[in-house]
Amino acid sequence: MNIAWSAFTPWSALAGGALIGLAAALFVLLNGRIAGISGILGGLLRPVRGDLAWRIAFLAGLIGAPLVYGLFAPLPQPQIEADTGLLIAAGLIVGVGTRYGAGCTSGHGVCGLSRLSPRSLVATLAFMAAGFVTVYLLRHVF
Repeated sequence: MNIAWSAFTPWSALAGGALIGLAAALFVLLNGRIAGISGILGGLLRPVRGDLAWRIAFLAGLIGAPLVYGLFAPLPQPQIEADTGLLIAAGLIVGVGTRYGAGCTSGHGVCGLSRLSPRSLVATLAFMAAGFVTVYLLRHVF
């Protein structure tokens, strides 16, 4: 295993994490809602009167923020070593998992753990364990 020291960016990662935490805290304090992406997106599929605008604005911000960032700095170029079919299957599996887990990593991992939710602790441990096992199996067994 090699570490790409030129890509090691602890200060920008710390700043990004702090901004995510601040945004999640402000969202729950000002709106009384959890910033869980699967719940926000799922709410668009079952719209409730007066509940649509903030959901669309939140998702537009998720999509728009990197685009605005790209106007001022080059966006990183990800290298994904998987074919399209595998990526689609992985996305569907993640989607099913968020339904079974009653939330996603942002809802449980960021917001739930900060509220000391036991359910979120169990869900986050399950997400992480499944991720570790999957990576190990795909990289070292198959």
